[in-house]
Amino acid sequence: MKKILYIISFLCLGMFSSCEDAIDLQPKDKVDIEGFFNSATANDLQMFSNYFYSNLLSQSMENKPTLLDQDDVKIDQELSAVLKGGTYRTVPSNGGGWSWGVLRRINTLLEYIDRCPDKAAVKQYSGVARFFRAYFYFEKVKRFGDVPWINRQLGSDDPQLYAPRDSRELIMTEMIKDIDFAIEALPVVSAEASAPYRLTKGAALALKSNFCLYEGTFRKYHEISLDGNDWRYYLEQSVDASEKLMSGQYGKYSLVTGSDASQTYMNMFAAQDANKNEYILAVKYDQGMQILHNANAHTVVPTQGQPGYTRKFICSYLMKDGTRFTDIPGWQTMQFVDEVKDRDPRLTQSIRGLNYHRIGSKEILAANILTARTGYHPIKFVGESMMGSINMDKNDMSSNDLPEYRYAEILLNLAEAKAELETLTQTDINRTINELRKRAGMTGMLDMATANANPDPYLDGSISPESGYFNVTGANKGVILEIRRERTIELVQEGRRLNDLFRWKCGKMIDQPMYGQYFPGPGAYDVTGDCVADIYIYAQGTAKPSGPASAQYYEIGKDIFLSNGNSGYLDNHKNQNRQGFNEARDYLYPIPSDDIELNPNLKQNPGWGSSKS
Repeated sequence: MKKILYIISFLCLGMFSSCEDAIDLQPKDKVDIEGFFNSATANDLQMFSNYFYSNLLSQSMENKPTLLDQDDVKIDQELSAVLKGGTYRTVPSNGGGWSWGVLRRINTLLEYIDRCPDKAAVKQYSGVARFFRAYFYFEKVKRFGDVPWINRQLGSDDPQLYAPRDSRELIMTEMIKDIDFAIEALPVVSAEASAPYRLTKGAALALKSNFCLYEGTFRKYHEISLDGNDWRYYLEQSVDASEKLMSGQYGKYSLVTGSDASQTYMNMFAAQDANKNEYILAVKYDQGMQILHNANAHTVVPTQGQPGYTRKFICSYLMKDGTRFTDIPGWQTMQFVDEVKDRDPRLTQSIRGLNYHRIGSKEILAANILTARTGYHPIKFVGESMMGSINMDKNDMSSNDLPEYRYAEILLNLAEAKAELETLTQTDINRTINELRKRAGMTGMLDMATANANPDPYLDGSISPESGYFNVTGANKGVILEIRRERTIELVQEGRRLNDLFRWKCGKMIDQPMYGQYFPGPGAYDVTGDCVADIYIYAQGTAKPSGPASAQYYEIGKDIFLSNGNSGYLDNHKNQNRQGFNEARDYLYPIPSDDIELNPNLKQNPGWGSSKS
């Protein structure tokens, strides 16, 4: 699966080694590079930089869109190694995110770009390169913590190839220099004809808002103190970047709205073209050019992962009026039709709910337990099943654009950073969290004083340690919990959740039972709200009940598993061996053993050793 940013990525010019992951990549012919830049135009520099877009944005280590990632709120039937934990996570020999080929290309551009005679292009594309260097290092710091800082091309005998890891404080300081340069050098959105698919000042501010929020909260909750700046400094930097972006002086952005709030959120993610108001930076997919991803098939084809949302996540959605679902008597054993009624409208725009039908169709569809093993069937990013004569539900046939940064995330970043700094006001809440709730169609808004006076016991861990953020304290505890609720719901499947848990030092929250819908026992169940049974479950060894051919039939203990035997929550992951999150090890990933052998100055992250897998 590859991506396109309107122009096919410019990959070689006959000057790069074929080994993209080695730090010591060198041009095959230095004169050719110099000659290229001596005569380069703005279009040449744009083509050169296309490689950065297609190899960095919105993808996991597996080179797949992050919408396919697993965490504690969205899982596949086969759980990831991170969710299984223990010995399922091993030290790789190579790869594992420890790759440096893209950085080599970034530094090549920066080293030679001043030779280009078009000085306006030099400024802009220096900004592009430095944006992507900051982006590259953000991914490295999230994964490994301390990493080597490399800001120039390295030859095969360069001593820096054998340098130790640099402090994350040095990395962050250099990232801020890079991103501040990019903010100044890049165009505003109105001056970039290909926005939101190419970099703008808004995209640079969004990246800064994100990585400074990450670093500030990571240091706060992991109690990290380093020479240099403290956690408050980084949160203040995040606030500053968010405020600048929201001011409109660096480009105007806004939340997508529509005449029907019950469809707006869902339609935004299913649209073929990214909304230019809300999407600050997007990844372009294209049916005609066969640049595609797998959102549809992943969620509707039983052989494509069988993803589902967890019941813990579903229970975190508020009622439409802003009251808490988990304050309702009997919420623990509420059946599907009742639990999805009158909730935050984003719930039934994220899963198959009552009267759900695909975009472009009127056929009512029930959640399918064989396709979504928790029974909470995701629909975010799912578009029409047909585009003309093209079956969009086949493997890798989706072409709707995917978000890298949305304006909604910046609102969430501002609210969270100010809450952690204890500078948040109700005015801030009204222009961030409550704007998101209004867009969703909720009638109940967040009141800061009420939230802090009565923190939600479901979110603070009082009801269950797996459902709660157990380490939030202070005067803003209640509102921080509410901001985290809002962030989890608004950004589900956008590649943020696992990193959020790690920066909040809440890795243990992935050790929950992976429960789904509740069923009190064998019987017939309506899950679409039309009072007609859609699902029949029956005890193991008993006869299959009679019913309509369109219904789903499941034998307990064979087709599905329930948490209490013949009753309880869907527990179709109960037989998967899960060894638990290791607090002393799992917040950082291991450096590949081959790289440590090649460079004895590299030290492995705590708890990982250096053995090959």
